[in-house]
Amino acid sequence: MNTPKKLFEKRKVRNRIALKKVAGDKLRLSVFRSGKHIYAQIIDDAKGATVASASTLDKEVRAGMKKTSTVEAAGVIGKLVAERAQKSGVSEVVFDRGGYVYHGRVKALADAAREAGLKF
Repeated sequence: MNTPKKLFEKRKVRNRIALKKVAGDKLRLSVFRSGKHIYAQIIDDAKGATVASASTLDKEVRAGMKKTSTVEAAGVIGKLVAERAQKSGVSEVVFDRGGYVYHGRVKALADAAREAGLKF
């Protein structure tokens, strides 16, 4: 019997396989969300290195918000990771939602990153 954790992992692997077919040499914007926080990283899979990252654990982000588990917080993280990526010279990425549904906090992060200038 498949547990929710196993189903999540299957969705994540299925999503990553599809991304690798489409991505080519583009970097990957990976999202992880927990119950209290959301994290975003721009990853160069060829080098195995993180180019830019942002999360609700950053001191500058936490100072301005009451709760870190909201859609608004995800929007702030999306904007911040896009700004940091552009400082690193990255303008085009592939969005990796992992095993999460493109809804709520994940969607808010993606929309904010697009508005801040990332293309995907």
